[in-house]
Amino acid sequence: MSRSYFTLATAGEAVFEEKKSRFIGWAAPVEDEKQAQAYLSQRRALHREAKHHVYAWMIGEDDRFQRSSDDGEPAGTGGRPVLEALKQKGLKNVMVVVSRYFGGVLLGAGGLTRAYSRSAHMALAAAPAVENIPGSLCALRFEYPYLGRVESWLKANALPVRDKNFSQDICFFCLIPQAELDERRRQLTDISDGSAHWQVLDENIWLSRPRENR
Repeated sequence: MSRSYFTLATAGEAVFEEKKSRFIGWAAPVEDEKQAQAYLSQRRALHREAKHHVYAWMIGEDDRFQRSSDDGEPAGTGGRPVLEALKQKGLKNVMVVVSRYFGGVLLGAGGLTRAYSRSAHMALAAAPAVENIPGSLCALRFEYPYLGRVESWLKANALPVRDKNFSQDICFFCLIPQAELDERRRQLTDISDGSAHWQVLDENIWLSRPRENR
């Protein structure tokens, strides 16, 4: 799988006014350009009376798909600062749409650039960011006397459990970062006195962790 990357967990929205113009910034995670286009259409429909819907997105491996649009604003005053906000945040698979309700006062090229940049940064700040990490789905099999130890170990290391199966022995289906597989395997062996069994079921899993110090 690819290396880890930062993105948004959910959408965020922020509003501010500049010389009677109202700017509504909206940021969201996107999987591909088709979804980004669909979101853009939704924002336009939601704010039909807005004069402009400036947008930008960065999607795909190595940010392969980058798009931005001034949507009728003077060239370079809308889409470019919004795209730069995405780059400055170091986010991938994310889009931002800024809808502007014109208030009758011209802002000038510099004023527009600052306003769209501010709106994009505010929208991004309103959405929780996460780090997506390559992970694996693993089946951990162990005996009943070790249940308490295993549960405490999983909780202490923030390892998500998707499912549990209690039969002759116990099987936990856990999500584990690929970079930690060897170390976690050793730890499980230690706490189970060597009796636990481990099987990797799926290596194409993404794990999300909150991003700190955004």
